[in-house]
Amino acid sequence: MYPKIIRSVFQKTLVYSLAVALAACPAGGAVQASAQPAAALTESAARAQAQAQVQYRINARLDEKNMRIQGSETVTYRNDSPDTLGELVFHTYADANRSKATQNSMFEQDNEEIGKDNPQKKPEDFLGGIDIRSITAEGQALSFTNSHQALRVSLQQALKPGETLTLDVNFEVKIPYGMQRLSYYKDIINGAHWFPVMSVYDGEQHAWNTKPYSTSFESDYYDSSDFEVHFNVPEAYQVLMPGHLTTEADLKETGRKVITAVAGNTRELVFFASPNYKVERVTRGGLSVEYYYFDNMPDKSKIVNQYIDTAFKAISFFSEKYGNYPYPEFRIAESYVEGVAVEFSRVIQMGLIRQNSDPAHDYVFVHEIAHQWFHALIGNNSETESFLDEGFADFSMVYFAEKQGDAINGFKSIQMDDLTSIDKPIAATNTEVEDLANPTFYGKGRQALYQLYRMAGEDKFDLFMQEYFKRFEYKNATIQGLLQTIQDTLGAEMRKEMDKILHDPHYVLKPEYQLSGAEIAAIRHEQFKELYQFSLAQVPDLPAETMSRIEHKALQGEPLTIVLSEPLGALANKQQQTLLAQLEGSLRIMSIPYEVISNRQMLKRKLKKELGSSNLIAIGNAKANGLILALKPGIIQKSKAIGFDWKTKMNLKAASGAYVIKHPYNQNRLLLHLFWTGDALSRDAFEPYAKQMLTASNFSSDFYQYYMLDRAGRIVSDQKTGNPLAKVFGEE
Repeated sequence: MYPKIIRSVFQKTLVYSLAVALAACPAGGAVQASAQPAAALTESAARAQAQAQVQYRINARLDEKNMRIQGSETVTYRNDSPDTLGELVFHTYADANRSKATQNSMFEQDNEEIGKDNPQKKPEDFLGGIDIRSITAEGQALSFTNSHQALRVSLQQALKPGETLTLDVNFEVKIPYGMQRLSYYKDIINGAHWFPVMSVYDGEQHAWNTKPYSTSFESDYYDSSDFEVHFNVPEAYQVLMPGHLTTEADLKETGRKVITAVAGNTRELVFFASPNYKVERVTRGGLSVEYYYFDNMPDKSKIVNQYIDTAFKAISFFSEKYGNYPYPEFRIAESYVEGVAVEFSRVIQMGLIRQNSDPAHDYVFVHEIAHQWFHALIGNNSETESFLDEGFADFSMVYFAEKQGDAINGFKSIQMDDLTSIDKPIAATNTEVEDLANPTFYGKGRQALYQLYRMAGEDKFDLFMQEYFKRFEYKNATIQGLLQTIQDTLGAEMRKEMDKILHDPHYVLKPEYQLSGAEIAAIRHEQFKELYQFSLAQVPDLPAETMSRIEHKALQGEPLTIVLSEPLGALANKQQQTLLAQLEGSLRIMSIPYEVISNRQMLKRKLKKELGSSNLIAIGNAKANGLILALKPGIIQKSKAIGFDWKTKMNLKAASGAYVIKHPYNQNRLLLHLFWTGDALSRDAFEPYAKQMLTASNFSSDFYQYYMLDRAGRIVSDQKTGNPLAKVFGEE
């Protein structure tokens, strides 16, 4: 999964740029491509089928008008533990939606925005849950309780080791509106956690896992199981689930159909449904990759097929490095989530594709695919040992980028991560890391694996990974199991080192594996260059006069000059120096070279030649800044192009703001003026002014041409173009 906390540019580079032939009759185009057959698929799938401990046969009907699911499931459970069991326990994670307090906070901001846009929806519409109607075994009713997302079923006769028991469970689910793992919004239903699923029994602890779903991160922890699902839906709906899909008309009710999914030894069963889904499918070497998407822009299928091509590359890479992807299909669901991508078994959920998406470098997409190995095939308790899925998936994402020849997003991105301030051990639980899950599990986690990779060497590391996969495929791994595999393949000293790394809250990457300051600066420069390029490309017809373009142009090697005002009073001079320091700090982070002109004599010497070829940032009152005075006629003329009445604005009392225009002497350069009309900014306005100065030129904000602030620092007028990425980065 990629949560919104990945917004930090230093933890990931791009905005993630900032998760089958057997399916019956999907809508949309189908593209076939030949490749060599994957002979191992059939054998691996057969081996998987024989190993499943739990079997589900589910019959469900979607009531799309009331957004409810009526369902019944027949569950056969084999007791593989050494204990005799007096009860069986199911997770009822749908009940996380009973209250806002128990829902996952990751989607809280999305739901608040959705609520504002849909005032007719009541707070209770954003809630849901699951009601258990009855549970029987061999026709006999069993007593049960469903509390705190744990369904406990008392058995009339204890289940001994090696014995199996079949239960019939009848249930009804209310699907909440908005954004959650189980939810409906616009024309799509997200169907995770929609039926009671068997908990994992820990034979060593002699206890069932009954932990409610995390309100801040993830709690997925399941045994691989066999599924046969019959899902009755409206005829117009496209539904994707893992496994072999077939479709039959509902002979009893006109306008409906039954989608059947058969998925052997699969970690979890989710669905996504929409009447507006299109499907692109490509089959190569016995594997079909399907992308379910909304046909909401011209030629979108071309971008979709590029994503499919990336999926094949990633699946092939991880199959070679770790172990074969054993299933005959892999599916991707497009949805309306913002800033979050989610993995499931044989299925991943991604946000909306944009016109300028870059499938070849969308590493969030690759991260979610890597989860097929580290979550779906090798399971783990993501509540207590999230490193085992998120750390491995993030390292794998970077490993893939490295081997694709991507110097920026490959191993150097791990080497330059500065996580010295994170004092949580990688082996911590979700509760223990609190709000530092991303830098702990993803950032430090991938550093730990990179260090192991460097210490072992690539060949030995790959052999270790293949042994780890062999031992835990279709099973649940633990950190202790991981360490034992390291010991058995790489030696006791390597195990000792990794054990220390995972449990040391102050672990940092070994100095010999880190980059030098100069190397970091060069990479950071390129990262920001790509970020600005990607961000600006989100609006194809974006005006040339855009504040964000100043830094973008400087990142591309164009000169940048900052011109200060003088003479100034004491307060104005202090404010100007503070603004300059903040600007310089931002430019240094991006490794952007610049020059500062602080007096009129230097300005006169450079005005005709150097400054004619430079992008310019002028600070201060128009009457005190020599550059503005020298270029005033051209500034007045150029300001008309952005609808900025320069004369009127500059004569306002106690006003402040900024505008950007084309350089009066050079159509290929820009001039940004950060101004105030009084002697100095008011004390109330200074802090918000400084913040807005940096925000307006950032790649993650809306694209400003000008803005005006009042004495309190509030924006009273502006001219800007919306940036689709602003929501992702929380700038709106």
